[in-house]
Amino acid sequence: MATRQPAVVRTLPDLLEWAENLPQVLAWGSQQAPTEVRGMRLEQFVDDGTYVVRAELPGMDPEDIQIEVDNSILTIRGERREERRERGTTEFHYGLFERRVMLPEGADESEISARYDAGVLEVSIPVREQMAEPRSIPVQRTETSEQKSEQKSEQKSEQKSEKSEKSEQKSEKETGETAKKK
Repeated sequence: MATRQPAVVRTLPDLLEWAENLPQVLAWGSQQAPTEVRGMRLEQFVDDGTYVVRAELPGMDPEDIQIEVDNSILTIRGERREERRERGTTEFHYGLFERRVMLPEGADESEISARYDAGVLEVSIPVREQMAEPRSIPVQRTETSEQKSEQKSEQKSEQKSEKSEKSEQKSEKETGETAKKK
């Protein structure tokens, strides 16, 4: 006899669905989430010297997607417009979406390219392989106030001794000149 498997009951929402709804979860009280912005699923990797960001955006028109880069942060945003039907249900997500990704060190922001195919947006950024060489940085000693006052008093005593040497030399010179005149 075949044993029957119990039906699987979902008691917890799908984790990714929860993450996509995070802006609504974080809304305070009865306030709406800020501009109803949703995220999107991404994958990121480096392939042959190119940093690639792929975004899952099924059913989008590429004209409704904006890509910007500013200060090493790549921003992908857009909007999926809802189609209203009289009857039926939907699990599609509509509205604004946005994701920001920090670009890796060495990313050449002037050479970014993007293409959209079969519901996947792919953004490619060349990455220079030049890593900064490790180097030692010498640490300079700072002077404490005691050391500064000692240094000033040493400078003053040096100046006094220089003055007394000059006055001695001057008096010796004057004495020698007076002896010559006699």
